[in-house]
Amino acid sequence: QVQLVESGGGLVQPGGSLRLSCKASGNIFSTFTMGWYRQAPGNQRELVARVANDGFIRYADSVKGRFTISRDNAENTVYLQMNSLKPEDTAVYYCNKLLPFWPWGQGTRVTVSS
Repeated sequence: QVQLVESGGGLVQPGGSLRLSCKASGNIFSTFTMGWYRQAPGNQRELVARVANDGFIRYADSVKGRFTISRDNAENTVYLQMNSLKPEDTAVYYCNKLLPFWPWGQGTRVTVSS
């Protein structure tokens, strides 16, 4: 059973930056496309960025040009560099593969506020 552990969230002012990390247990991480998802209060969870095992990357329009996803297969870790943060980026951020999902981790909370 793969376990996902997200970290790196926090409180940041608008325009600030954060770098999120997600480490997966096990040794099958490298074979899957990994994504960062977020869920704001009252909203559904949405996919904001994904990176395939061949390096192909896609972003949601709402984060394009501001967020950068990357992965380190040797460390079973996926990262999300978030720059120029906006209040609407406030959410709990999760990583997971695409459907079908592994069990969700606890997420890491990002709050963008002055």
